[in-house]
Amino acid sequence: MTTVNRLRPRRSCLAVPGSNPRFLEKAQALPADQVFLDLEDACAPLVKESARHTIVDALNNGDWGSRTRVVRVNDWTTHWTYRDVVTVVEGAGPNLDCIMLPKVQDATQVQALDLLLTQIEKTMGFEVGRIGIEAQIENAKGLVNVDAIAASSPRVETIIFGPADFMASINMKSLVVGEQPPGYPADAYHYILMRLLMAARSHDLQVIDGPYLQIRNQEGYREVARRAAALGFDGKWVLHPDQIAAANEIFSPTQDDYDHAELILDAYEWCTSEAGGAKGSAMLGDEMIDEASRKMALVIAGKGRAAGMQRTSKFEPPQD
Repeated sequence: MTTVNRLRPRRSCLAVPGSNPRFLEKAQALPADQVFLDLEDACAPLVKESARHTIVDALNNGDWGSRTRVVRVNDWTTHWTYRDVVTVVEGAGPNLDCIMLPKVQDATQVQALDLLLTQIEKTMGFEVGRIGIEAQIENAKGLVNVDAIAASSPRVETIIFGPADFMASINMKSLVVGEQPPGYPADAYHYILMRLLMAARSHDLQVIDGPYLQIRNQEGYREVARRAAALGFDGKWVLHPDQIAAANEIFSPTQDDYDHAELILDAYEWCTSEAGGAKGSAMLGDEMIDEASRKMALVIAGKGRAAGMQRTSKFEPPQD
């Protein structure tokens, strides 16, 4: 199976109805890191079949630039899933980066998708293993099994939180997706988000927060996005173009943090070199840096590079 770099930029993951050609065309000009063309909730049952072909046409003939191209199929409990995958991958496999599988409840569901993708790739002569899988956790059973799901296939790239179905599955007393239930004195989502984060990171995967449905409430979106970003999430869904800028900003490091991370990496590389005395630690201004500092800086620098940030400072080795 092909080895693929699965750590793509996903600060903003834009949902686009697969049945709407106008929205599919508009999405190609929006500054989202990832666009997923939806065959599930955004498509009524009567248009799912035609939407498959609309998506194939958009993937093959659209100009998606550097955006990560994803299609969300229907979940395995429906009768649409296998035909979603076969039609889309056979029709547009070389122009597709990932398949998003919703409502994942156990590892076997991901493995079934992996097997189907492999069969299609071999049959069509496509590069085997290039297409990734995004696993969406949307109920209690999926959360309980999330470690096995994260480890289920080398194709898995991300774990995604699906808050609306999850809230319903646990009988949470709230009708506002992403908002805290009334009367609860703490963050009702903290355990869920941390559980997903630990499963993802233990398998070197990305982890994405789901949608915020009040699309006109920019401050509400920013608040829940900042919570996920503070924990270490890589990005968040956007349902409207107005949410894209907020996601890209919140899930990117600040310029000062990015510059500082790059300086730490340069300083550590120098201090461990022969020219720097082959030391295990050094001073960067008033800050002592070591291997742990380097690891932390790699995370911030990696996010900044993925966001296309440019350095505004340069490391100068200390003079004897």
